[in-house]
Amino acid sequence: MHSTTSSPIDSSPHAPHALIVGAGIAGLAAAWWLTHIGWSIRVLERAHHLRDGGHMMGISGPGLGTIRRMGLVDALRAAAYPDMGTHTYRDRRGRDLLSVDYRKLLKEMDWITLRRTELVRILREAVGERARIDFGITVESIAEAIGDDPLTATLTDGSTCTADLLIAADGVHSSLRTRTIATDAECLRPLGYRYAAYDLPAHWDLAESFLSYAEPGLQSEYYHLQNDRIAALHVWRSSAHGMVPAPERRPLLAQVTARSHPVVQNGLAAVEPGAEVVIDDLALVELPAWHKGRVLLLGDAAHSLSLISGQGAGMALASASVLAEELERHAGASHPPTAQHLATALAAHDRRLRPTVERLQQRSRKIAPAFVPATPVTFFLRNLALRALPQQLMRRIFISGLKSEAEAMAALQ
Repeated sequence: MHSTTSSPIDSSPHAPHALIVGAGIAGLAAAWWLTHIGWSIRVLERAHHLRDGGHMMGISGPGLGTIRRMGLVDALRAAAYPDMGTHTYRDRRGRDLLSVDYRKLLKEMDWITLRRTELVRILREAVGERARIDFGITVESIAEAIGDDPLTATLTDGSTCTADLLIAADGVHSSLRTRTIATDAECLRPLGYRYAAYDLPAHWDLAESFLSYAEPGLQSEYYHLQNDRIAALHVWRSSAHGMVPAPERRPLLAQVTARSHPVVQNGLAAVEPGAEVVIDDLALVELPAWHKGRVLLLGDAAHSLSLISGQGAGMALASASVLAEELERHAGASHPPTAQHLATALAAHDRRLRPTVERLQQRSRKIAPAFVPATPVTFFLRNLALRALPQQLMRRIFISGLKSEAEAMAALQ
């Protein structure tokens, strides 16, 4: 029998209370930072466990600076991908197109490469017992706060919870965003691509540590994981967008890769029957405001940058630290914040983040056409240009891009 008693997140009468929906990078980072400024935190995760899978990511610049301030650099380095090595690109016939040595490209860069799953695990362990985390539950409905009163959320288990701040960190397709600020149709901006991610079993043969098969309109990447499994990522041009039901995902991938190299087709055939296959759009989230009343959007729910930006995780980490700074500055931690103090803090958070988010989103729009060229002609020209570049010049261009991202995020510090 479910309780229907409305109660605060914990028993501390003087601590502000935040209810965070989503135990991903943004939600767990917010839990870490807010507990460190004296807030009482409860995290809800719809799934019954921390989500598995996820693509490889690089943490650098202010994102890595945030991790350093959290004291988690050693933990990330222990879980880091051991050696990116050489990334080999081949066409659908198996001919080598290009080789990129990441050891040279990333030389002298402060950079940690690891899987999203590992970053989430480390953040969860860092939060520890300071925040209550409940799995298999989320928010069913919200009663708007009146004046300085906290809001009341009814949860899917039938109970209710009061909170001074409700943080929606439930991803690019945020259900809380739909109910409080904007629907997907109003704020999602597809870039014209879809992606798919899944794991392959250890017995599937991949001699190279990092291999891509590129063709017009499609790129398929494979890299070894530390548990001897192999991660696969496909990115392809698509005029269609929106949710793909689970039963339709493998047939769609079979259609997308129908003309690909046999390695790509064999890899898809080797996916274990119960393995999760994720398919989603590469899309940006564009909103004029990321908060309304006592509800705040955080991470991809607020301003998805798409995975091709390479800065989604770093932005989520930095955003959580900025939120804590502005809440501490404007709302305090000794007493529950008034509606006005909270509004001032959330507006300041928005002002600090927005220039950086808009700059990185614009960069995502520019990168997308070169990432997966749509036609045979643009594909040929892209490959010709890359092959003609000396390695040293390629490194300078690569580093310049990273520095541009770092400069965009530096304003957050």
